[in-house]
Amino acid sequence: MDKKKKRILLEALAFILLIGIAGAGTVYYYLFAPQFHPQKTTYIYVDRDDTADSIYNKVKAQGNPNSFIGFKWMSQWRDYPLNIHTGRYAIRPGENVYHVFSRFYRGYQEPMNLTIGSVRTLDKLARSVGKQLMIDSAEIAAVMNDSLFRQRLGYEKETIACLFIPETYQVYWDMSVDDFFKRMQKEHQKFWNQERRNKAQAIGMTPEEVCTLASIVEEETNNNPEKPMVAGLYINRLHTGMPLQADPTIKFALQDFGLRRISNAHLAIDSPYNTYRNPGLPPGPIRIPSPIGLDAVLNYTRHNYIYMCAKEDFSGTHNFASNYADHMKNARKYWKALNERKIFN
Repeated sequence: MDKKKKRILLEALAFILLIGIAGAGTVYYYLFAPQFHPQKTTYIYVDRDDTADSIYNKVKAQGNPNSFIGFKWMSQWRDYPLNIHTGRYAIRPGENVYHVFSRFYRGYQEPMNLTIGSVRTLDKLARSVGKQLMIDSAEIAAVMNDSLFRQRLGYEKETIACLFIPETYQVYWDMSVDDFFKRMQKEHQKFWNQERRNKAQAIGMTPEEVCTLASIVEEETNNNPEKPMVAGLYINRLHTGMPLQADPTIKFALQDFGLRRISNAHLAIDSPYNTYRNPGLPPGPIRIPSPIGLDAVLNYTRHNYIYMCAKEDFSGTHNFASNYADHMKNARKYWKALNERKIFN
């Protein structure tokens, strides 16, 4: 080979090498160099209604990429529009396209914290869960209103609230309604271990009855240290056959939770939740009690009190009494404070 041909060949090889290097550099830049720069870890929620285009818009808007070309390359190569997975996906500052796209393509979503609150009604629970998860609140309400579902779990309409243990759980955002209720059953069984069941049995109650009493206790006081005292008072009433006479059950019967003062007219309501007219526990809980409230009943304070009245200082705590005369003294102090503040309902 003469010198001229050799030089041409070397120049061609050098050109090919440069193209290869440039190509590799381009691929590296668009796929493996840091491309996403959100101020902090951001989460993209892919719903059932999302398309590839709507996901692209979310990723570009929240991920703050230098370039979106590599994401589009990967999407076309892996046929992403036909492989969309719902879920909650993280994009962290300084991540590259390859890792972010792989997460979406493979459905590697991030878990999230689901909070089950100690709320007063099942409607509020359904709305709260619906706001946190991909599940629609109507789906949750429909299952809770399904008599066959309740029967399968051993609940009535009035007691289905006992299934839920208020707590924060780590779940996947796109969990199905079936998976949600399976998780709630699992957490319920975990809470109601043998030790707690034995304590309930020692009081003479089922877990559902403990739940019902705990809901009343929690409506009576927000003061956690006082809850076992209040629980002990109601257990004393139950064991002596005395009506519970719990004002919160009247509010529940009326569905008027803002009442500050219960009158004789309120006490006349014809409802199984009227614990002034009906002996024993009401048919079910008047709210979803917290674990603290449930344990307050299971570990109630032993004492001889059967009366209580809110303290006149409006501290949220109570004066307790073991006889009616002392109770009326406490009640008159509270009524006087209500009148001075012009609180009549």
